Amino acid sequence: MSTIKVLGIDLGKSSFHLIGRNHRDQNILRKKFSRPKLIEFIAQLPKCMIAFEACGGAHWLAHQCLQYGHQVRLLPPQFVRPYVKGNKNDFIDADAIAEACGRPGMHFVPVKSEDAQMLAVCHRLREGFISERTKVMCRIGAILLEFGLALPKGHATMKGLFQWLSKQKGELPTALMLELQVAQDHYKLLNERIAAQDRKILNSVKQDERCQLLKTIPGVGDMIASQLVMTVGSGQAFRQGRDMAAWLGLVPRQYSTGGKPKLLGISKRGNKRLRCLMIHGARAVLSRLGDGNRPFDAWLRTLRSSKPFNVAVVALANKLTRIAWAVLSKGQAFDGKALQPGLQ
Repeated sequence: MSTIKVLGIDLGKSSFHLIGRNHRDQNILRKKFSRPKLIEFIAQLPKCMIAFEACGGAHWLAHQCLQYGHQVRLLPPQFVRPYVKGNKNDFIDADAIAEACGRPGMHFVPVKSEDAQMLAVCHRLREGFISERTKVMCRIGAILLEFGLALPKGHATMKGLFQWLSKQKGELPTALMLELQVAQDHYKLLNERIAAQDRKILNSVKQDERCQLLKTIPGVGDMIASQLVMTVGSGQAFRQGRDMAAWLGLVPRQYSTGGKPKLLGISKRGNKRLRCLMIHGARAVLSRLGDGNRPFDAWLRTLRSSKPFNVAVVALANKLTRIAWAVLSKGQAFDGKALQPGLQ
């Protein structure tokens, strides 16, 4: 049998479909394995390029492949879809992955380290706790509304829920008060768990030199720095800062035809959570414009004179993303004094 040049794998929870191609781009392997059998096959396979989509379990399998000396290519799923031929099934998907891997100009996803994966777990659990806390607050408000009470928004009211209830007219059923106590206890427990995740993330930021460099950028705090390092690492996956901003979805969508360019709203591609944090960081900077001595003050004042607030926020988020790429790729702290005069 000819030597396998590229092995395309369609990932699943318990079954994996493989298509192997030789140097003539001919399919010479077509197999289906369980998870343990796949690892045994990869361990015995001569060194080659192994490609699969960047989805659930991809980074774990990438580590296994790298351990046995193979080259690994993680492909964004949207770049594989155009190469799917005919009706969709697992072997056709694996064949599309093998074909897309060899196309010139293809973009790949860098393999995350185990430390980055653990940091992603901390962020993921924290986001889940915050989402559940919001649901608990809305649930309590909806319950009280059924009894004719409109609970004010905010964590201060939620923490002092029973003090607020004691000031309201009328009496609530005892059984209802007991149920509200259960809901408030759950709210407090979620607060404790969120605080615990915050401490884990802050400790990791203190120990990471790249995070400390990123925090020298205006609007970038612990959470943004942690997300940036976790998601893009050293930024080597991008040739320049504008590529990273485009990947993050902070550039206009283009819909041009007949030689007539037409730019729409931002594309909103890439990591939704990181884009949201960059927007919030830019909003914090723009909401506190100084006397002109801080970085970007003059540029932001000029921008605000002709653009709406939210448009200026997105423009600043784009600029901060480019600066973050420069800081990560060069390993140097941000120097506001080195900016061009028109951007200060």
